[in-house]
Amino acid sequence: MRKKEDKYDFRAFGLAIKEARMKQGLTREQVGTMIEIDPRYLTNIENKGQHPSLQVFYDLVSLLNISVDEFFLPASDLDKSTRRRQLEKQLDNLSDKDLVIMESVANGIIKSKEVAEECKCQIKQCIEK
Repeated sequence: MRKKEDKYDFRAFGLAIKEARMKQGLTREQVGTMIEIDPRYLTNIENKGQHPSLQVFYDLVSLLNISVDEFFLPASDLDKSTRRRQLEKQLDNLSDKDLVIMESVANGIIKSKEVAEECKCQIKQCIEK
């Protein structure tokens, strides 16, 4: 028999559900209606880390586009985070022209990080002299 301490703590998952639901502008009542659960059950999942049934778990991650990998496989760099999956879903709704702009923004962010790193190295070298 398993010890109570061995149970998975669903509080982080509950917070991710709450954040994704609010980000999409959905109320607990709306989500409850969509996946056919009582809003109080969703409140307990979000705020108390109540263990959802497998079906409710599946319905929530599917509806809110949440990656479970970050909760069950935190060391895995191969799987996409929830934020990354949500951004990808948004990108699916953009035109090719919009994607060109997004690509330029991403390239600008990457370039600014490279420049900042170069500056740090130069400052470190000056300090060491």
